Amino acid sequence: MSPDEIHAYCAAKPGAWEDEPWEGDVVFKVGPLERGKIFVFLGGGASIGVKSATTRDEADEWLIRYPEDAAVAAYIGRSGWNTLSTRGGIPDDELCEAIDRSYELVVAGLPRKVRDSLGG
Repeated sequence: MSPDEIHAYCAAKPGAWEDEPWEGDVVFKVGPLERGKIFVFLGGGASIGVKSATTRDEADEWLIRYPEDAAVAAYIGRSGWNTLSTRGGIPDDELCEAIDRSYELVVAGLPRKVRDSLGG
């Protein structure tokens, strides 16, 4: 997937919005502007950071399936976050599924009132 395709896919999620919490690091968040939660780190275009699972053991399935294209995310990997290459080693439909799963996991952690406003 190209960076533009990933950007458009993330932006189309209900309640999603782009942010740059650190200079040069674009992310997509969901939830209220002042308290939104990150569901995708866009990186420099060669990879994305996603919440793959609720536990590290579950998230490790990506590392087993794609040892050359998936890695534990720095700093937050213990919480189930992975970095996935977007250079072609992981099929586009699986990257979309990873973004979907990350979005679902992050939305599930939002307050009920916020989840309800997203239609979920």
